[in-house]
Amino acid sequence: MPDFSAEDYRFMARALSLAHRGLCTAHPNPRVGCVLAHHGLIVGEGWHRFAGEAHAEVLALKAAGERARGATCYVNLEPCCYHGKTPACTEALIRAGAARVVAATLDPNPRVNGHGLLALKQAGILVQTGVLAEQAVALNRGFIKRMQHGLPFVTSKIAISIDGRVALHSGASQWITSGPARADVQRLRAQSSAVMTGIGTVLADDPVLTVRSPFRPAEFRQPVRVVLDSRLRFPGTAKMLSEPGRILVLTGNSERDKSATGIANGTEIIASAMRGEHLDLESVLNHLGRLEFNEILVEAGPTLNGALLQARLVDEIVVYIAPKLMGSEALPMARLDTIATMAECLELSILDTRVLGPDLRVIARVNYRHKL
Repeated sequence: MPDFSAEDYRFMARALSLAHRGLCTAHPNPRVGCVLAHHGLIVGEGWHRFAGEAHAEVLALKAAGERARGATCYVNLEPCCYHGKTPACTEALIRAGAARVVAATLDPNPRVNGHGLLALKQAGILVQTGVLAEQAVALNRGFIKRMQHGLPFVTSKIAISIDGRVALHSGASQWITSGPARADVQRLRAQSSAVMTGIGTVLADDPVLTVRSPFRPAEFRQPVRVVLDSRLRFPGTAKMLSEPGRILVLTGNSERDKSATGIANGTEIIASAMRGEHLDLESVLNHLGRLEFNEILVEAGPTLNGALLQARLVDEIVVYIAPKLMGSEALPMARLDTIATMAECLELSILDTRVLGPDLRVIARVNYRHKL
């Protein structure tokens, strides 16, 4: 691994900061920021906003103009080397006369993955990778997982009482957590490609699942709303139908068409594989990966949360814990098969804890060491 200077870290940190501006807008593309520096000074910078628009490197080169010649390009992801909706960034860097390119990580896209850096190297440009790589991977974890495995990164958001319950025995659950916790959920939605729930939650709570105030970035796209509905019970009166944005209903009931449900035009009904009486969840996520969804936020009840965990499909859990006791008859956060021994318990690695108003937010990675 090459030795990087303090200047390298400083300019890559700036590139990552720029990339974060695309947190809620860049998907299905990765979030990318770029800094062009010459003699210790920034001469151009840019970040990728929307798919189909100019990439970060192109915007930085445009801002730099002739000052790009002999400059170092800092970018959090390897520059692309193929013509898609926009021209190849490697060609733009070569034409501009960049002397050095520092990329935090390789692009896992098979069409790039090392080929971009090779093209730059063959053109006589010094190429280095690895500076702030961990931060760069975290920023584009959904894109990276989809490129490597065909699956989106799945985060399950669950609001619970301190005794681990998500709803009273009657089904009542509004509101377990406080305003600050619910506002934080809006942030999670805004940076997700899609919000997924089950038909049980739709019938019980009639959620809208859009990004609302107080968190609404100046630039963002409403996430696609995905409903898993094996028997196609989705009601034509659902509140989410009154809100703009794309809705996908995945069902195993291929014999019942849209007209029979009263679902408004624009809602997409997609036939999906079944596993017994339920949708095959791995097939569902593979399909969402083919639709280029990088990050899925699950907002569902104990049945779907438990099924996703049983299928080892949840990457991360974000739990909002309210200082309330809801009692032993209340519903658990996830329905899992009986676990016989402590050694078989599903283990989590806590990544972050934060107090939000009266509530506690815990972010944890799921470790699938044992078969559930």
